[in-house]
Amino acid sequence: MKDVSFGYERKKIALVAHDFKKKDLLEWAKYNRVTLSCHDIYATGTTGTMIEQELGIPVTKLKSGPLGGDQQIGAKIAEGEIDFLIFFWDPMSQMPHDPDVKALLRIAMVWNIPVACNRVSADYVISSPLMWEKSTRLKPDYEKYETRDVEV
Repeated sequence: MKDVSFGYERKKIALVAHDFKKKDLLEWAKYNRVTLSCHDIYATGTTGTMIEQELGIPVTKLKSGPLGGDQQIGAKIAEGEIDFLIFFWDPMSQMPHDPDVKALLRIAMVWNIPVACNRVSADYVISSPLMWEKSTRLKPDYEKYETRDVEV
């Protein structure tokens, strides 16, 4: 592991997990505790509480996903406050807030941030040398979209 005592850029990482995936995310987070402790962690309510208690690292906790936490994470992505999203979602269960989940994944794509949806993809993202460098993400230019003429 690279020496992270100085000269690295802290990333802002959002962690989200559906109920049946919280155990997987917690195990992954424990395994990556040292790396995660070097960055700023944001999480939806229950997930954030579990991570903070188990790992003993500070977590900025938002609302529970179904109560608006997914949308809060999405808003932070749109404002440039999140560098990447790790979202262990359950492909086998339909959630009452599925539209919020889809919106969160969509906004991550709109703003070109990395998204990991399972343990393998999360391992690839967090083990990348880019984790320790100044952000190289190309931010989309939506000026033409925002200034377009709209007929009413």
